[in-house]
Amino acid sequence: MLGEEEFTGGAAEEIEEGEIRLEDLEGVGRITAQKLRAAGYYSVKDLAFASAHELALILGSEDRAMAIIRAAQRLVSRGEEFITAKELFEKRKNVEYISTGVKALDDLLEGGIEVGSLTEFIGEFGAGKTQLCHQLSVMVQLPKEKGGLGARALYIDTEGTFRPERVVQIARAKGADPEKVLENIIYARAYNSDHQMLLVDEAKKYIEKNNIRLIIVDSLINHFRSEYPGRENLASRQQKLNRHISQLHKLASLYNLAVVVTNQVMAAPDIFFGNPLKPAGGNIMAHGFTYRIWFRKAKEGKRIARIIDSPKHAEKEAAFAISEDGVTDI
Repeated sequence: MLGEEEFTGGAAEEIEEGEIRLEDLEGVGRITAQKLRAAGYYSVKDLAFASAHELALILGSEDRAMAIIRAAQRLVSRGEEFITAKELFEKRKNVEYISTGVKALDDLLEGGIEVGSLTEFIGEFGAGKTQLCHQLSVMVQLPKEKGGLGARALYIDTEGTFRPERVVQIARAKGADPEKVLENIIYARAYNSDHQMLLVDEAKKYIEKNNIRLIIVDSLINHFRSEYPGRENLASRQQKLNRHISQLHKLASLYNLAVVVTNQVMAAPDIFFGNPLKPAGGNIMAHGFTYRIWFRKAKEGKRIARIIDSPKHAEKEAAFAISEDGVTDI
């Protein structure tokens, strides 16, 4: 039974989703809404993408959690649980992209970095991953006719490699005001894996208010590798890493933004022929990202980007260079 403070009007479905408060959902009253917000669930969309297990830890009942989630899902989907592939095809015609600022890379990715998806840059040190992350934080701010979204970026730095001086160089090369570009990058340094996950949760408070359409995590796995060494810690690390990737998926879907992360490589001593390097993170990382792109150094200062996993691209590659102006075509 719900107490008086839990009584709700139940008129949620007659209101536009953007105007709905948590209290307007059936089964959510003032006290429950306070608990949900304190746990990081600020909107109806947050609840629609929550799991019953997560919510039950807050509400004390999995049945009640499921009822609230279903009410939120009905509102968000407008009652359309299934659509035809043709309808999805038409919807995907409106998918937005952020240009990388490099024609060869944009052609490789058939438009650039896809909004609503997770893209992973893989490579050894110096391959160009962080350089491209700096450039994307500038490109997203450009108007649509120049390949951007006229929006801001949120940058989570786990290795201390973000350099605003580099952003200034790239901004000038792109004809943008460096001061404004710096103001439009929301930056945070993550000091350990728990802090990193907390920052992603806290990002919800900034995304809509600050028009953030790109989240960068450079690098995603750094703290997880250092804090959970050895096979005896592998299961714990992978479970935690899986939760973190799930956080990022929810943000991409909830707020229609692009997520870009970098990943390190590790040596595989059992490989005697071919590339002895493989992406860190194992199957959790392999299954967690929509698009995976491997960067490597080549001769004469060139870099090669190769798509190694994608639901729509062929496995192909493109060359680019790194100069004072940023990441450029050759």
